[in-house]
Amino acid sequence: QVQLVESGGGLVQAGGSLRLSCAASGRTYSRVAMGWFRQALGKEREFVAAINWNGDRTHYADSVKGRFTISRDNAKNTLYLQMNSLKPEDTAVYYCASARYGFLSDYDSSNGSEYDYWGQGTQVTVSS
Repeated sequence: QVQLVESGGGLVQAGGSLRLSCAASGRTYSRVAMGWFRQALGKEREFVAAINWNGDRTHYADSVKGRFTISRDNAKNTLYLQMNSLKPEDTAVYYCASARYGFLSDYDSSNGSEYDYWGQGTQVTVSS
């Protein structure tokens, strides 16, 4: 059983920053790719960012490229998402997810079906 617990969400003004964390347990975390997804109220879940098992390859949605940074600390079994220059349209519940494999192509990393474990989500609200 894998457990993923997100934290770090909250309310921030447009232009501000937040750092999300995802603590992983129950699996060899350092061997699998990880991702962040988000779901706004009334919308479908969308891909945000992904990182392969050792952190040397990342992939971002166009909407967050240049503003968000995904990283991981395998010694701490923790995934991060640094979010800068936040916009009201970034408002959503953010979920971290654990993939089945250590490496995913850019195409596969944005596909939610490539991930088999998900956290409960953390709310991010950006006010204008």
